[in-house]
Amino acid sequence: MFHVTERLLLRPAWPEDADALLRGIADETVVRNLARAPWPYLPEHAREFVARGQDQRVPNFLMTLPGDHGSRIIGSIGLGETETGVEIGYWIARPYWGQGFATEAGRGVIEVARLLGYARLEAGHFLDNPASGRVLRKLGFRPTGKVAKRHSCGRGEAVDCALYRLDLGNETLVPPMAA
Repeated sequence: MFHVTERLLLRPAWPEDADALLRGIADETVVRNLARAPWPYLPEHAREFVARGQDQRVPNFLMTLPGDHGSRIIGSIGLGETETGVEIGYWIARPYWGQGFATEAGRGVIEVARLLGYARLEAGHFLDNPASGRVLRKLGFRPTGKVAKRHSCGRGEAVDCALYRLDLGNETLVPPMAA
C-alpha cells in the first residue's frame, strides 16, 4: 500500500531500505520515545523490520521525502492493533524534527484508516515527549484524561504514557497551512 501527501511518499519498507532506515532510527533520542524499538538499534533490527510481512488491515509505511536524487527515508508511521483497538504510531529522524512531517504523514495515515473502515484510532505519547502530544492534537486526537504505564523497549522500563483517541467520523483536523 502506498499513500502520497503534499511532500511525502508513504510506502512499504523493502529489504534494500535497511541501511537508510538504520541511519534514521539508530539515535537514542528517537528510540527512547518509542514503545517497541530496542536500544541500541542494530543493523539486524533494521533488517528484521524491512523483512516483516505487511498486514493490509494495519499497514506500516516508511516516510520518504522525494528529491532530485531519489527519496530519503525520514521516518516511519503506521497502524497497529492493541488490546482495545487500533493505534497510530510514528517516528521521525532527528534532522527532520519540527518541519511538520509527522503531522503531514499522520493526516495521510488517518485517510488510509478511513478507507479501511476504522471508526476510531488510539494513540499515546510518553509524558516526557510533549512534542508528540502536540502532533496528536493537531491531527484531531483528544486526550482521554488517562495516563498508563507502557513498556519502552528502548528504555527497558515502563514509562507514563498519555492516552488519546480520535473518532474518525467527527474529528476536526487543523488545516495543512496551520501545521
